[in-house]
Amino acid sequence: MGTADVEAVWRIESARIVAALTRFTGDFGLAEDAAQEAVAEALVSWPRASPANPAGWLMATARRRAIDAIRRRVALQERYALLAADPAPDQEIDSDRIDDDVLALMFVSCHPVLSREARVALTLRVVGGLSSEEIARAFLVPVPTVQARITRGKKTIAAAGVPFELPPAGERRERLGGVLSVLYVIFTEGSTATSGDRLLRPDVAYEAIRLARTLAALQPDEPEVHGLLALCELTAARFPARTDPDGAPILLEDQDRRLWDVPAIRRGLAALARASRQCLGPYGLQAAIAATHASAPSVEETDWARIARLYGALGRVAPSPVVDLNRAVAVAMASGPAPALAIVDELIASNRLPGSHLVPTVRGELLTRLGRLPEARAELELAARLCANQRERSVLLRKAATLS
Repeated sequence: MGTADVEAVWRIESARIVAALTRFTGDFGLAEDAAQEAVAEALVSWPRASPANPAGWLMATARRRAIDAIRRRVALQERYALLAADPAPDQEIDSDRIDDDVLALMFVSCHPVLSREARVALTLRVVGGLSSEEIARAFLVPVPTVQARITRGKKTIAAAGVPFELPPAGERRERLGGVLSVLYVIFTEGSTATSGDRLLRPDVAYEAIRLARTLAALQPDEPEVHGLLALCELTAARFPARTDPDGAPILLEDQDRRLWDVPAIRRGLAALARASRQCLGPYGLQAAIAATHASAPSVEETDWARIARLYGALGRVAPSPVVDLNRAVAVAMASGPAPALAIVDELIASNRLPGSHLVPTVRGELLTRLGRLPEARAELELAARLCANQRERSVLLRKAATLS
């Protein structure tokens, strides 16, 4: 087995291994460190002799690493005795407890004591199984920055005495929003990179979808979990049509909808149906908007009035200037650019999205449709200066150039 095989096994089994070790040792940081050491050993030994049970091998090796670390902590002899009982590898991953273990791991890595950056890094590392290098590439930050976030996160969890256990039912529902927000941040970065020379980072987006599927399986009665999963599936379904072979963005009106991923749309609609059994929350409403796009044969035949209403509902449930800006786009498509421009100008007057390239982007499009071309060009050029993503910037500059 080569490096790719080790990475594949680790990606699938990492959450279970770290969760089981954390339960046994009571030490989140120790468990994650021991698991990483086991992976490093696998990279050396597996090419020479492939194990019959790769997951069991990783679990047993990580357990031995944990024993070695605990052995150096004289005060932890009781835990050492528990670990040293040396159960068989298959027994280490207890199928009766694994769901609760992985769910607890998600809640620990997304704990409110951590910064958002630390939550994202820890979730991708200990639940998603990504390396520091992969996380750094995904968010375009230096590897030492990611490593520092992970280290600080583990120390913060230890210092705060965060227990490795599922929160009580009431607290779990309160904290579930934090877990969902982390997955949403990860997916959003994958679906439209905030900076760099790529519009999409599909590997990051698909990792968020994998984690959302895991969470949906562990929390099947939580509608917003299914709402987030639906949103991710329906949005990712359009990835194949969003860029050309060179990676340049393709606008919605120019996309070949035959390239949209039909199975992903079906999965998204199924998840949305589960979310719709109760009143839709913020993620469910966004998924309903994505579903309206997914069911339309063209931009012209899209039910823009429905999308505008859904954005209005979303603005009442989860007020946000970005929601208002998106509502303006839908209003422009449903009722014309003039009423939409009033919404955008109100955002500018209230200074609710300072420094964002999105406001001048939308305003430039609306002014273009109104025939106010010099103003439109100035807005698009401003948007290009504010945009950190090189692919998006090039599109804005090309549009501005056509207005001369």
